[in-house]
Amino acid sequence: MGGLWQMSQIEPLEPEIEKLCRSLRLKYIRESFMEVTITAKAQRWEPAEVLKVLLETERAGRDRSEAENRRARAHFPSGKTFSGWDQTKSSISLSAISGLKTLEWIARKENLVVCGPSGTGKSHFSEALGHLAIEHRMNVAWFSVEDVGSIVRRHRIDDSISKALLPLTKAQLVIVDDLGMLPISPDAQEGLYRIVDAAYEKRSLLVSSNLHPSGFDQIMEKNLATALVDRLLHHAHVVVTEGTSIRLQEATSGMGVVPLG
Repeated sequence: MGGLWQMSQIEPLEPEIEKLCRSLRLKYIRESFMEVTITAKAQRWEPAEVLKVLLETERAGRDRSEAENRRARAHFPSGKTFSGWDQTKSSISLSAISGLKTLEWIARKENLVVCGPSGTGKSHFSEALGHLAIEHRMNVAWFSVEDVGSIVRRHRIDDSISKALLPLTKAQLVIVDDLGMLPISPDAQEGLYRIVDAAYEKRSLLVSSNLHPSGFDQIMEKNLATALVDRLLHHAHVVVTEGTSIRLQEATSGMGVVPLG
């Protein structure tokens, strides 16, 4: 063989090897075996190179599958990532974006508040950071403040609120979207405070809001707002968006719909 891996013909995976791959859960090696062996024969790969490619294929497949599972558990609303981010329409500086995209603030368990007028890219930016965190093998939880209110209402009767909120507070990054559009219900206020308190100095929170946190007492009970903001901003970066609504600009320029004629 001259040290080279030789095959007279490419055959399907032997039943015993197939059985071993299934028992060891080597799904992606099993699925890619034919393609890899054809390439290996054509390019006269060494046995070690064949093994390396198969193992790399398995690792890449598992990484993709795990990322898809983390993305599904996060419950993102729309799938917006930085691939669709238009910097020319954003007031957030490139330096701030670059710094936040390193995700070092999550490693340090710091918070991020993105606040500004409606339609200035807060939700897109927040979700894009969430997707980026998932690509870096982090667990992310996304919810609206009223989602939390619903959880509190459902579990108040048997006093299991803390247990019900536990999955949210276990994520490395917890994203709360769109505070400040409307007054927050008492149940949602309680749930939001519980999450901020549970996450304090243990994991990172990202909050997007039409209001600066200093104005949260306009939408929730003052004492609760004070305690919440105290914990939220203690280790936090605050990004303020400015300008007119991107959605409104696109609508008035005809970019929001497909032309009828």
